[in-house]
Amino acid sequence: MTARLLLRSAVRVVSSRRLFPAQAAVRGMAAGGIPTDEEQATGLEKVLLNATKKGTDPYSMFKPKEYAGSKEDPHLVPSIANKRIVGCVCEEDNTAIVWFWLHQGPGQRCPSCGAHYKLVPHELPH
Repeated sequence: MTARLLLRSAVRVVSSRRLFPAQAAVRGMAAGGIPTDEEQATGLEKVLLNATKKGTDPYSMFKPKEYAGSKEDPHLVPSIANKRIVGCVCEEDNTAIVWFWLHQGPGQRCPSCGAHYKLVPHELPH
């Protein structure tokens, strides 16, 4: 007899829940779909994404622009100091790197191949 009472009460509970299903919690992204990377980004990632939209490269992460390396169009080397060490691979298939100090002021030439380099000031984003 006790088993029948327990079974009846269990059936009543289950049937009453079927009549009134619980509402699922509505999440913020359910209305507009999955958020994009830009919408989810925070901190330094957001700073970088906003900078790339504007066309700037605040952390010098991307490949630098190609320059001719001549006196009129030297390779621009960004630096936060007044000098920087530069490595020049003089020939494309060369395995040796020619290292030299590049100082602020007029452009300088590579001691081996003669390519021109110029130091330009660079501000850090924060």
